[in-house]
Amino acid sequence: MSREIGRDLATKSRQFFELMLPPADVFEDGSDLVIVVDLPGFRKEEIKTRLNESAFTVHAKRDVEERDGISYMAQRPLRLSKRIPLPVKVEAGDEEIAGKYEDGVLTVRIPIRGVGRVVIQ
Repeated sequence: MSREIGRDLATKSRQFFELMLPPADVFEDGSDLVIVVDLPGFRKEEIKTRLNESAFTVHAKRDVEERDGISYMAQRPLRLSKRIPLPVKVEAGDEEIAGKYEDGVLTVRIPIRGVGRVVIQ
């Protein structure tokens, strides 16, 4: 395979991954909606999020790593973007919602509007 075809294949592959990724899970845990998004290869500073009453959006962008020598494959995405429609109404007010980014995984817990916990004694 010629080097030009290899570069074109790598570019197409990267574009495919940028379109399809990142994978995400959304589930309820008590009175919180939990969103878990895989963002491996990005630093915390490269990730931007936005929350409103109907959607959670995450964007991540990193620079191309400079390497010495020949690069044979470059499929890892440089940018990812995902809009996740929320299945329930959440508290997206002025208060800040904390997320945790650890080992390439972003986890965000958002209080569900109008839902509380009942403590059974």
